Amino acid sequence: MDTVCIEDLRVDATIGAYAWERELRQPLLISLHLGYDNRSVATLATTIDYASVAQALREHVGGRTDELLETLAESCCTLLAERFHPSSIELRIDKPLAAAALGCARVGVRLHRDYA
Repeated sequence: MDTVCIEDLRVDATIGAYAWERELRQPLLISLHLGYDNRSVATLATTIDYASVAQALREHVGGRTDELLETLAESCCTLLAERFHPSSIELRIDKPLAAAALGCARVGVRLHRDYA
């Protein structure tokens, strides 16, 4: 499977189950692989434009106020599937502030969705 990938796209968001988390915007790091068939790509109009993907994610995530990272990740997969029509999505969202508080490198969720 061919993929378009974006690694560690920083998006500031209001997210969290705790009251203090909901009082601030915190950075999230979004990484994804969107599967598609590269053999049929001839122009920008026939591929998955990573700049458009990044902009769509920034707008989507920036406008939400989810309590759970899992809910946000699922909504991102739905958005990506509907707008860009990939054959698969591998999505990871990390919360760097939560990782720092726990003393570890990464904390987050990973989702995989197949549409073929």
